[in-house]
Amino acid sequence: MSDVAKYQRIDGSRYRRIFVVGDIHGCLQQLNQALSAQHFCESEDLLLSVGDLIDRGKDSLSCLALINQPWFACVRGNHEQMAIDAVRGQNVERWLRNGGDWFYKLAPADEALARELIAQADELPHIIEIDTHEGQVVIAHADYPLSHYSCGQAVDAYEVIWSRQRLEDSKAGNIQPIDGAQRFFFGHTPVENVQQFANQLYIDTGAVFDGRLTLLQIQ
Repeated sequence: MSDVAKYQRIDGSRYRRIFVVGDIHGCLQQLNQALSAQHFCESEDLLLSVGDLIDRGKDSLSCLALINQPWFACVRGNHEQMAIDAVRGQNVERWLRNGGDWFYKLAPADEALARELIAQADELPHIIEIDTHEGQVVIAHADYPLSHYSCGQAVDAYEVIWSRQRLEDSKAGNIQPIDGAQRFFFGHTPVENVQQFANQLYIDTGAVFDGRLTLLQIQ
């Protein structure tokens, strides 16, 4: 993994509505149901993901293929990173322990597709910044580990993908806002209900753990 996180900026004015979704983890049916309930329009709306498209659920390959949809944008989660590492022969056992066994059960044609998609996932940003009608929104998988946000500033990619320290601190009562943007959306750590601390929202509500998939409209 690169030591420095990659950023992507998106112009929110190009879209009628913008939604952000929590960790999908192969739960394609839940995602489709949530989008259908919102009458999501692929030609006018945008869906942003906090990452972890794959592993544990039954439709990992189809969920990973979402990265090629023009109405979808995603940051890299730790499960995408584990897949990227494993297909390079690094930390395979770690991925297997965390739900990566689906990859090794694929038929040859599907495995080839999965390898291609995982290579594309290696190009995913760690951080997405988007301007909405309500203000600037930042999407990252686990954390933005600085007290001030600025697009392009150097930030540790590992912390962005893996860190739970800010959430643990917030739960303990040490709540710190991040200035430089209006709202931050994170996944990574399953929570029973959406948790908000200052301007940070945690939206992985455990879809793959018999919870539900959170879909929020931010424009």
